Amino acid sequence: MSHETPNGQAARESDEPVIAAGVDEEPVEANRRMFDGRSATLIAALSALYAAFHVLALNGTSISAMTGGAVDIPFLPTFPMETWNFRIVHVAGALAIGFLIFSGTRFPDSESAETRSLGWLSLVLMAPALFSLGVALSFAVEIANGAMWNGIDPRIKFNETWLYGAPLIAATAGAIVLSWVHRRRRDGFAAPDAVLAVCGFAVAAYLIVIYGTLMRNSTGTPFAPIGISLAALAGTMLILELTRRVAGMALVVISAVFLVYVFAGTHLPGFLKSPSIEWTRFFSQVYTDAGILGPTTAVSSTYIILFIVFAAFLQASKVGDYFVNFAFAVAGRARGGPAKVAIFASGLMGMINGTSAGNVVATGSLTIPLMKKVGYHRKTAGAVEAAASTGGQIMPPIMGAGAFIMAEITGIPYAEIALAAVIPAILYFVSIYFMVDFEAAKLGMRGMGEDELPRFSTMIRRVYLFLPIIILIVALFLGYSVIRAGTLAIVSAAVVSWLTPSRMGPRAVAKAFELAGFMSIQIIVVCACAGIIVGVISLTGVGARFSNLLLDLADTSQLLALVFAMCISILLGMGMPTTAAYAVAASVVAPGLVELGINQLTAHFFVFYFAVVSAITPPVALASYAAAGISGANAMETSVASFKLGIAAFIVPFMFFYNGALLMDGGTVEIARALVTAVVGVFLLSSAVQGWFLGGRSVWYLRIALLAAALFMIEGGLMTDAVGVAIAVGAYAIQRFLKPRPGALVEARGPD
Repeated sequence: MSHETPNGQAARESDEPVIAAGVDEEPVEANRRMFDGRSATLIAALSALYAAFHVLALNGTSISAMTGGAVDIPFLPTFPMETWNFRIVHVAGALAIGFLIFSGTRFPDSESAETRSLGWLSLVLMAPALFSLGVALSFAVEIANGAMWNGIDPRIKFNETWLYGAPLIAATAGAIVLSWVHRRRRDGFAAPDAVLAVCGFAVAAYLIVIYGTLMRNSTGTPFAPIGISLAALAGTMLILELTRRVAGMALVVISAVFLVYVFAGTHLPGFLKSPSIEWTRFFSQVYTDAGILGPTTAVSSTYIILFIVFAAFLQASKVGDYFVNFAFAVAGRARGGPAKVAIFASGLMGMINGTSAGNVVATGSLTIPLMKKVGYHRKTAGAVEAAASTGGQIMPPIMGAGAFIMAEITGIPYAEIALAAVIPAILYFVSIYFMVDFEAAKLGMRGMGEDELPRFSTMIRRVYLFLPIIILIVALFLGYSVIRAGTLAIVSAAVVSWLTPSRMGPRAVAKAFELAGFMSIQIIVVCACAGIIVGVISLTGVGARFSNLLLDLADTSQLLALVFAMCISILLGMGMPTTAAYAVAASVVAPGLVELGINQLTAHFFVFYFAVVSAITPPVALASYAAAGISGANAMETSVASFKLGIAAFIVPFMFFYNGALLMDGGTVEIARALVTAVVGVFLLSSAVQGWFLGGRSVWYLRIALLAAALFMIEGGLMTDAVGVAIAVGAYAIQRFLKPRPGALVEARGPD
């Protein structure tokens, strides 16, 4: 029996408390427009079509096989699409929808505060935007009629510069500046944003036309048409502006620094010095697979968008609510129960949705208040949620899309990467579990009561709702392609929903695609922006020079080189979503580690982990800041607390560097021993950090001994394991028989 709650969700049975309701709802950003009426219908249709287009295109090979050849429908793309064209359309669609949805400035408080008087400037800018789009299409006609296109013909150069490029750059720059001051109410379109959407299409139209010829092979040479450079310049401006709107200034500033480096690097000293590069040469290459259309966009246009659709189908069917309620039923009774629920639920949801901060907002609105209710300090409550959500990015099989990016960059099979991630993920989550459990023990916390929790028996009867995840995992490890496995998971999510009150009919399926369109904008634009940085690294050669620096450090100490690589990976990742953080670190740091003789999988996992934990590393910790906004704690205190909770994540990469068995590299016995000793090491590390060891508080010198024991256990050798066990046994004997009195409680429970 069910009934409708005020927000329209089907509630659980009347005798079962509603713990998780609304976890599946997409959080609304402060600058997202909230349309109604026809505007809402238009945006919903565009978003749904955008997401559905990707599923159709990605499965185009199957469609082609069923129809006996490529599907050729007038006025529609041919499936399967040519790779570069698909990526160009992928980015252009995200730009268009993103500009229409996300405002460039804050919304006015009242209708009188709108700047309607600036509307005429938008009309002035729309004219050159449409003109450049028309000129790009006219080039297609010329080429179709046999025109030989190159960068030397004076007529072609003039037309591309003054009829296409100049109007496009003027419209793009003007509309961006105008969008910063033109204020429009939240439920209405802003005219400058419409201009920017048209500019995005003008960039895409030209590049598709030109890259459809042999001109893609001329990029970076004197034969490259000037229009490629101008289109890429406009496209770069559009990507940076939308990144500012959806992800903040951190990534924009980092990208701008790299862009400045392209032209200023020739004046810098030492390993930073780069060769002189003409702006036309750089921009003719940055919008190719050497940059924006490279690995980051390759992954966002295939794997990421597919799993965002999967996540949207899980949301539409309310399966996410079930995941969280199941976690409450399993772990809610334990001491500090809501914190342990957060570890399970946020890790699972974070694995799917691919963004630490976004997952904090989605699940933290439920788990953080409950953690405060049972006695956790508000900064600790926020820190637990931030650390757990961040851990979702390293949890196989999806790893927040990280596994797919790594597979794209390294060429290592996806299944091998997902399998290698199992033990490090176990160590991370076991560490957080120990940390929150010891915190709960120190503060004498209780679990939640039976009347506060969903019934476990009810949750077990609905365990079939895990089927979409199980089908995904099984399909991947049976050797299905990621696209085929993801599509099966999407279909299974819709089918499973028919066994719940939230059955997915045509309207719900359309809503799921609409949600996917909304959800995909941020990560797609961020990946494109990361592609700019990757392009700079590739074209200037700074990555190779950084590798040489690491080699020089390794001559002094290999450990020093690894610590330096760790710091650079964290620094590059600060303020950036996981996918962008890893893509940049993989371009700068990973090649240097490979040069040191570290195998490719270990090197990329090393930088991946540190790029991920940058989300909880002070001073710029996006996940921690998002959690602090919900808990009401100080943002910096929350980031320090989350750093403390996730301390194992800063040690695990060194563990699998020294012991490859932790990445499944070795025999069964060796891997099992490595896992057991590493878990014991993580336990001892958590005991040292929290000052709680086997049921009692530890004095300061025992905490130091436990830390030393943990480090010995973590190293992985038989002798070091024996030393670690001996130290731990000695510490336990002292605590049990000598019973030293610890000092006053260091961290008392604070106000909620």
